[in-house]
Amino acid sequence: MLPGMRSPVACHVAEIVRHYKGRVYRSVLLRRTYREDGHVKHETLGNLSHLPPHTLEVMRRSLKGDALVSADDNFEIVRSRPHGHVAGVVGAARHLQFPELLASQKCRERNLVEAMIAARILEPSSKLALVRGIDAETKESTLGEVLEVESATHDELYAAMDWLLARQQRIEEKLAKRHLADGTLTLYDLTSTYFEGRKCPLAKIGHSRDGKPGKLQIVFGLLTNSEGCPVAVEVFPGNTGDPKTVALQIQKLRERFHLKRVVLVGDRGMLTSARIREDLKTSEGLEWITALRAPAIQMLVKSGALQLSLFDAKDLGEISSPDYPGERLVACRNPFLLEERARKREDLLKATERALEKIAAATRRARRPLQGKTQIALRVGHVIGRYKMEKHFRVDVQENGFSYERDEESIAQEAALDGIYVIRSSVAADALSAEDTVRFYKRLSVVERAFRSMKTVDLEVRPIHHHKEERVRAHVFVCMLAYYVEWHMRRALAPLLFDDHEKKNGEVLRESIVAPAQRSPAAQEKAHTKRTEEGGPVHSFQSLLRDLRTIVKNRVHFKALATAEFDRITTPTSVQRRALELLGVSLDP
Repeated sequence: MLPGMRSPVACHVAEIVRHYKGRVYRSVLLRRTYREDGHVKHETLGNLSHLPPHTLEVMRRSLKGDALVSADDNFEIVRSRPHGHVAGVVGAARHLQFPELLASQKCRERNLVEAMIAARILEPSSKLALVRGIDAETKESTLGEVLEVESATHDELYAAMDWLLARQQRIEEKLAKRHLADGTLTLYDLTSTYFEGRKCPLAKIGHSRDGKPGKLQIVFGLLTNSEGCPVAVEVFPGNTGDPKTVALQIQKLRERFHLKRVVLVGDRGMLTSARIREDLKTSEGLEWITALRAPAIQMLVKSGALQLSLFDAKDLGEISSPDYPGERLVACRNPFLLEERARKREDLLKATERALEKIAAATRRARRPLQGKTQIALRVGHVIGRYKMEKHFRVDVQENGFSYERDEESIAQEAALDGIYVIRSSVAADALSAEDTVRFYKRLSVVERAFRSMKTVDLEVRPIHHHKEERVRAHVFVCMLAYYVEWHMRRALAPLLFDDHEKKNGEVLRESIVAPAQRSPAAQEKAHTKRTEEGGPVHSFQSLLRDLRTIVKNRVHFKALATAEFDRITTPTSVQRRALELLGVSLDP
């Protein structure tokens, strides 16, 4: 090039950073660069500092020679499917080696069962709704694609339930091997739920724990380890009494799970004196922890074995009674429970009096008064029975009216035992202290929490529409396996949830073992601020799943080529990334 001549001009966007008196100044300039007489020179054409970043990026790329076109002209989103919640649940299950738990070899039935379990956690629904949700045309989420069951039919789902039920014993034995060992403590409790229809042999009229006394019921019992991790479930007819199910659980623990030594924890309505005498004491290596009913506690007080002065200085103490030879009795008094029972009893007494006063007014009215000893007695009996206060009232029914008054002596006798409960156990003192005996009995609350999750909060086992006994059993087993996955997910996600993540071995904080449970300072801080320790929002388990649901898999079509399509997953937020990290899964399970 001859002297004095310019080289070809090249324009670019330059960012200039200057420091002046401790401050930083940034300028974005449009410049052209050329070489003149062997020197590189710059000429500023304009100041672009006021333009937004995306406009500056377009200018940079254009000046570099990139051919820029509108995305709408070349790409289109064919479909967006919620994916993050699916990846979280399916990935968590696979992290637990859950597919191998169902069957050692991959098969169509195993994939379908995985889909039913995951769907029960993600969005509980009927089998018909599940088929629609995973259908290749509908694709309400990526569940069908991830588990390769997009073409599933209703008949295939029912066949997969039959396939699962045939493997229930084998699966429960694998779970027992994972979570139970000799000398372990196991928790057992029952609940009932209502049934839709009248054709299933399991559906019977029985005690309803759901407030549906007019509906047929089924009963199912859940066996867990000491921390509440589910191991086995059993379904019984709806008219089965709690104590009648104990023998089968003992057989399961001893013969199927091959446990030579085990401590069974059950509530006072299940491990009755008859069951202890006939089933538990006759099984070598089997010990138990339960509690006494109120009449038995009253007998201890009357006999002098339990003296109320025991609680003057402490809230717990061991006692003995010849009525329970070779057993330990741990008496406790909870001040909070004392106040709560006194308040509840007074509320029930007042409610009963209000209802009785209405009946009394009906006998005194001028027009069509309530008359007749039988009719008045029926009305009075209905009211007193509804509030279960018959033992605290003295009632005198006449042909033209009635009178009533509180039985203060009966009320005082019951009030004297408010807040008192007695734990009954066969475990020796050198193996388990009095405090630990009470602690392990209170662990039954984790089984009750499992029932709440399975029935109402998350998994919605009810209502049950299946007609065949085998399908009802399989449905309950699917819900138990779903709770198994959720139980582990909740523990992993606890830092992001309202759950107390500072529990040690699932144990809550208490001033004493008798006192009510307290949340840890970290859990109280989360509840107060609604923020996690990392500054993010605190979630419930379901709201976190809904948040993960906003991670979608987009099917993108390239218009220039008719067959060119690809998937693109949306970028997770910081909270979503943290949740996936805690679960140990990726967005491509």
